Amino acid sequence: MSSTTKRDEVASTSELRHRLPQEPAVPRRASDVKQTVIDPNEDEKTSSKDDNKKRTYGRTPDGTVFTVPVTHDMVSQLLSPTQPKNFSDIFIVAVLIMQILTLYAIPPSLKVPISAVTFLFWRACYNGFIGWLLFQQSNYSTLVGWAKKAHLFENPAGGGNPHTWLYRLLKRELEMKIPKDYKFEEVPVEFNTWLTFRRVVDLILMSDFTTYCLFAYTCAGRPEGEGRIMTTVRWMVGLGLVVFNIWVKLDAHRVVKDFAWYWGDFFFLIDQDLTFDGVYEIAPHPMYSVGYAGYYGISLMAASYRVLAISIVAHIAQFVFLLYIESPHIEKTYNPPAPRQRNSVDKLDKDASRHELNATDITNALKAEQQPATIKNILGLQNFDLHRIVDVACIIIHGQLLLLALFTPPTVVVQSFFVANAAFWRLWYSFGIGFILNEQSKSKRWTRHFIKYGEGSEQAWSQWRGLYHISMTMSYGTFIAAAYKCYYLPDDWNYGMATLRHVVGVALIALQMWTSFSIYDSLGDFGWFFGDFFFDQKQKLTYSGIYRFLNNPERFLGIAAVWGFALITWSRPIFFLALLSHVSTLYFIQFVERPHMMKRYGQHIRDESGISKSLKRSLPKPLQKWQGSVDRVVDETYDFMEDFVLQAQAKLTSGVDNFVKDYTNVFRQFPARITITRLASNPQINNPADYSLAVQGKSVLHPSPVRDQQLPGGQTSDFRPSAFLYGAPLKVKWQAPSNHSKRDWIGLYLVGHNNSKDITRTSSSGRWIATSRGEHTGRGEYGILVADVPSADNSDSVTGEVEFSGEKLWWSTGIFEFRYHHDGKHNVMAVSDPFEICVPSFDEDDVEVDMAAGANGSIRHAVEAALLPLVQDCFDRDSEIAPSTVEEAFGGLVERDGKYAKRVVYAVKLMFGIEFSPEVVKADGNVARLAWRICNAKQVLAPYSMTSTPGRDTPDTKY
Repeated sequence: MSSTTKRDEVASTSELRHRLPQEPAVPRRASDVKQTVIDPNEDEKTSSKDDNKKRTYGRTPDGTVFTVPVTHDMVSQLLSPTQPKNFSDIFIVAVLIMQILTLYAIPPSLKVPISAVTFLFWRACYNGFIGWLLFQQSNYSTLVGWAKKAHLFENPAGGGNPHTWLYRLLKRELEMKIPKDYKFEEVPVEFNTWLTFRRVVDLILMSDFTTYCLFAYTCAGRPEGEGRIMTTVRWMVGLGLVVFNIWVKLDAHRVVKDFAWYWGDFFFLIDQDLTFDGVYEIAPHPMYSVGYAGYYGISLMAASYRVLAISIVAHIAQFVFLLYIESPHIEKTYNPPAPRQRNSVDKLDKDASRHELNATDITNALKAEQQPATIKNILGLQNFDLHRIVDVACIIIHGQLLLLALFTPPTVVVQSFFVANAAFWRLWYSFGIGFILNEQSKSKRWTRHFIKYGEGSEQAWSQWRGLYHISMTMSYGTFIAAAYKCYYLPDDWNYGMATLRHVVGVALIALQMWTSFSIYDSLGDFGWFFGDFFFDQKQKLTYSGIYRFLNNPERFLGIAAVWGFALITWSRPIFFLALLSHVSTLYFIQFVERPHMMKRYGQHIRDESGISKSLKRSLPKPLQKWQGSVDRVVDETYDFMEDFVLQAQAKLTSGVDNFVKDYTNVFRQFPARITITRLASNPQINNPADYSLAVQGKSVLHPSPVRDQQLPGGQTSDFRPSAFLYGAPLKVKWQAPSNHSKRDWIGLYLVGHNNSKDITRTSSSGRWIATSRGEHTGRGEYGILVADVPSADNSDSVTGEVEFSGEKLWWSTGIFEFRYHHDGKHNVMAVSDPFEICVPSFDEDDVEVDMAAGANGSIRHAVEAALLPLVQDCFDRDSEIAPSTVEEAFGGLVERDGKYAKRVVYAVKLMFGIEFSPEVVKADGNVARLAWRICNAKQVLAPYSMTSTPGRDTPDTKY
């Protein structure tokens, strides 16, 4: 069927939905299905129809394309008299009224605690319960699975739905809410599930906001001694924040519509091009960031620190919801990994590179053009390395600074020393580092110095990153030490604005921390350390992340913490340091970064940020003209200052030149130790002797020796369990009586985690598969190969087969067992024989040397041959990421999801005796380069690289 025909079929008003062919003559790609929805949506958007008559098309995960009926926002549905009302609306309004009446009924002394607990309950329902539902739906389609399993939306006339009353109730409720272009029986089950989910969301969100307002009302008051002017200002600012909050919500709803407001893309997708303007140009995730300004406005009007505290708690909970629920789903849905490069060609000459290892090969294979391929970054505690001189220097210097701050008396002389020290490091960080970057931008002076002494650009880059990192950390470290020496705890937290100062100060510190993380996420290690001052590759200037909203976030947000410390300490010296830091930062941006950016990127630099555009559009025309005049004055002032500094710089150069020349996890986590064991009331319906399990996998010919303590009780030291290859799928064939419970399941466990063979008391941590289909939703049925087939040997028994792979494996070596459980509980009906998961050791003595290729070439061939299937297993043999040849590049998901690289380095350590960081796997990008790195490491570390080590039963970190 042509695309035109398909589009006409979608647009047909007589048909509500259609299903894409399940077995087309030419397989349809996901992009083709997506385009099937985009085209009619664009046609509707550009058509001359009235907005009320335009239609929107969506698609379900299985390819069903349907017309999305028009829905309305939460407030309109509940409170607008023009919208139809149903029983659920009446119930929600009744719940809200009951909450208000309850507040008036309880004694005054209990109003505050009860209203606080009530709000926190509904907030937990919002971020906890709704978050859990969305997480399950995003990863396992659990809500849709529940609806299908219960046949909620199937007509009882067909005999599949025994709940006639519930079907009629849902049908009446949903059709009453959408009287136009909606038929309960014709839309996909995903859409009906979403509509039902919306009703739960309406109840929770309306109760959340109502109970918050009630709590604020109970805590509201007027501070003693507050004048009328202060009261008026407080209320005006508070109302302004509330009005701004309302505008943010309304404008966000205008952009994302009702579909995204209710997390519709967790259930189905509407493919269309949206213009993210307005509030989405002001702040990232505006509904969760600036969209909570109203909470702080209400806190201000209530004049209550209790309301402020509970507002902060609610806001933090919302960010946690965003971080762990929404952001992963958005990344997975709208930003999938780029298509893998199927025909990756190594930079090495294939014939020469596979026969010898020399310096030329090392340079060509592992060195990136122009820009260094950094494997381990400097920034972040996770990258801290005691074997790196920069990190050692930082810990020694900051350790001394900490000791001085803790053990020196807070006298005026000591305080002056700390303030002067902080001022020196700030001046060096802005002006000294700025001078080096200016010279590097003009003449590559820093790089020329290293080339002069026989070193290269990578050494210059490495040394520069170390210098900048030490300067940056010392600038902030000395500032914090000075603030600590000048800080005194308030005698009375209720006097003046002591509490408010601390709250705002901590908020400003948190704001800078968030800004710094956002800048690093956008720029990466290369941009953070000003890599474009050192390397001349042609890069396109993009505005993503925080730079979508601000051109220079460092200008204000990036220096907010110093003002936070100034507010907390309320000390004149710290205010002086904050002012000095801010002015120095502005100097650095204007006279170091800006000239280099103009020279490198020229016309590609954006004149206005997203916030500036939005604010200008919202201003009246006279104010827009006035704002343009102010911009011209500021630009002329900057130009004058720049000319002045350039003229004075030549006189100071010689003095500055002389100055420059002279100067993993500690704890091992065992989530399996925490569980809630469920036991059947009568598990002995069947005889455990009628159950059995048999395990199959990719066998290892020479398993490693087994220690006695790894064996299950009763086994002797002569027992040799079956050995299977690490990462390879494990198939389990089971046999059970024909009347066994359809809720039976099989779990994978480490031997020794359960002392009893009759009851399992440790969690499977997701490593389980159901024996039958239709009784478990979500991931429980993933892996069922055969279910409930009559046994050929016993007419009273049935057999089945399941496959454990991917996340259902332990991804560690050790002795394991499978357990067959009864009726969805933890009663054990059968236990498999214990088996070992191991990684075979690579023995270079067993490699046959090809005289034509030489010893090095033969060993590298052997390493590649041993490594390729291991990497394929570690990548779950997924065709999108697992390579089929040693030269083929890894899929994009390997770079994004670190679990794959961690699996590989764990296996490489056991197979070759060489420990790598997971970043090495990501940087190498294919098996050939990784094999070369292993061979090179073996040569460098010989004879220690192949030391026999038994390893651990489980890795230090979860792979």
